[in-house]
Formats: sequence, structure tokens, C-alpha cells
Amino acid sequence: MKRQRGFERPDEYRGGVLSIGNFDGVHRGHQRILAELVAAARDVGGPAVVLTFDPHPISLLAPGRTPPSLSTLDRKAELIARCGVDCLIAYPTDHALLQLDADEFFARVVRQELDARGMVEGPNFYFGRDRGGDVAGLAVLCRTHAMSLRVVQPVELNGAIVSSSAIRAQVSSGAVAAAVEMLGHPYQLAGVVEHGAQRGRELGFPTANLGGIRTLLPADGVYAAVCRVADTDHPAAIHIGTNPTFQDANRKVEAHLLDFRGDLYGQTLRVDLLARVRETRTFPDREQFLVQLRDDLAAVRRIVAAESRGTR
Repeated sequence: MKRQRGFERPDEYRGGVLSIGNFDGVHRGHQRILAELVAAARDVGGPAVVLTFDPHPISLLAPGRTPPSLSTLDRKAELIARCGVDCLIAYPTDHALLQLDADEFFARVVRQELDARGMVEGPNFYFGRDRGGDVAGLAVLCRTHAMSLRVVQPVELNGAIVSSSAIRAQVSSGAVAAAVEMLGHPYQLAGVVEHGAQRGRELGFPTANLGGIRTLLPADGVYAAVCRVADTDHPAAIHIGTNPTFQDANRKVEAHLLDFRGDLYGQTLRVDLLARVRETRTFPDREQFLVQLRDDLAAVRRIVAAESRGTR
């Protein structure tokens, strides 16, 4: 997949089929849209093009209302590429773009710059200043310019519509397994390994402390995950939160990689969360804490093994 920051190389995106959106998390609903996008692009013999915005437009219009991200731009690009998209344009959002009304946006961006021959969107797609354009208006514009338009219906799981906001709610509550089901892939955290208190090493269970995480953190607790280091996947127990047993009130993200020995300091570690093992608790002494820790690691192994077999 070709990736651009703004409109850099027109030969990679003109004359294809376009989908515009934030695509935060690239969940199952997004994946359905992207599958239709790729199919429509193949029908016309042009590129399948995704236009997204970085930063999120709300961060300029109403900074205090910006939703926490489910995916970094790099993670988003990786997941979109897996869907077969040919070109991802991450447009650096500015006020000039946000001032375009729906007709101006369509004329200048969709027609003039991208020369799109068709579009694929969900039913809740809005565009232009003050979200003045909707799917009904887009259909009129596309017909006027002899462009195709496919409107893709949302995905439902267990009676609920899959959406980024629903997934944020699941992640925030610690229901990572439910979030993963909606996403269709693990929920990933990425951070740089920093020096910590070395308490885990002293206990015989060294942990990597992750800093600089830019996506939504789940509720405090212990989680089962997979971490890849040097092309090898390791089951990992992830603790998010404070450590009341040791009177540590600092909220941290700590990863203990099973079956791993080595130095990770300064590396960016990507953690694929699968499910919550338990909430954070206070233990009366070190020995009971270690008993629980061993139980946690056994649970992590079971969850990761079940995921690898596709039986979780």
C-alpha cells in the first residue's frame, strides 16, 4: 500500500474509488467498507483510496471533545493495508479544509484533487463544514458527476452495532475481549520501554515499563496479551494501574513477557491485548501476591493458547 501525507503523488490516487473517514481502530464495520472499496476499485480498474485526517478534525474545532484514539496512525495504516487498499492519504487537518462546505469539499477534494470515479461510505458519513453533507446529499453529487456510490450497512454483533465509540466504552471498562470481538483483531498498545523500580526483577518476574502510549488505556487490571520481539511472539501478562500492595500510587503499564530473556530498554514494544484476567487488588503480603501472580501467568498462557487455536 502506498502511504502519503497530504496530496503528494497524484498518480497514486487519481481515477480510483474513494472512502473518507477517521477509521479509528479499523474495526469490523470499517473492514466491511474497505472490502467494498477494494471490490469497487477493481471493477473500474483504478486504485482503492482511503482519505483520513491527522489530527482528528475535532481536535481543531473543539479540542476538549477529542475522543481518545483506539489506534495510532501507523497501526491504522497497517490494518488498512491488510484489507487490500492501494493508497492511504493522511491529510494534515487545517482550518482551510474545515471551512469548505459540503459542495466545495466535494468539488475541490473529491473531484478536482482525487478525480474519484466512485465512493464507498457508511450510512452515517458526513462531510463539509458543520457536517453539512450527508449520504443523501453525497448520492446526489455522485449521480450528477456520473460517479458510483456504495453505502455499506454497519456490522452488528450480539445485537449491538460495531462502532469506534462502542469499542472505546468496552476498552474503558476493561472488557477487552468484547472490544477485540468488535475490532476483529487484538487491541494494541505501543510504548517505549523505560526504566522502572526493578521490583518485578527482584521478585523473579521482570517487567518492561511502557511510556509514551498515545491510545486509550483500558481500566486497571491484569490482561493477557502477545508481544512480538525479534520476529518471535511471546505470551505476556500486562498490568495497568497502580500497585497498592507495594504502596505505589503511580499508574503504569507493565509487561512481563513469558519465556523471554533480554534487554528491551529504549525499544518500542507493541502489545496486542486479548482479554482481561482480573482487576487490580491489594494483597496482604508478598507471598500471596506471588501466588496470584503465578495464577495470572497460567491464565495468560491458556488465553493466548486458545487464541492461537481460534477457540477463545
